[in-house]
Amino acid sequence: DEKEKFEPTVFRDTIVQGLNEAGDDLEAIAKFLDAAGSRLDYRRYADTLFDILVAGSMLAPGGTRIDDNDKTKMTSHCVFFADEDHDAIRNYAQVSKG
Repeated sequence: DEKEKFEPTVFRDTIVQGLNEAGDDLEAIAKFLDAAGSRLDYRRYADTLFDILVAGSMLAPGGTRIDDNDKTKMTSHCVFFADEDHDAIRNYAQVSKG
């Protein structure tokens, strides 16, 4: 039995790069996440994906981000950076429901 490596940082880097390349267009972000779902194991990395979509990067226990302020390991296309109004948050929720 050969086991797959668990590499959440590689997964994070792939997702963050795709989100950042999609820009501010939530529809482009949704399309990227949909297309990436066929290549990436969302079930295996569900916690990492949730962290990225909500906080913009991976979170350590206790809730601090694990990105060392490296812009290539974080995205501003997440709930924490969204405008603080009902419609903006709803739009991000719809993207992550896919």
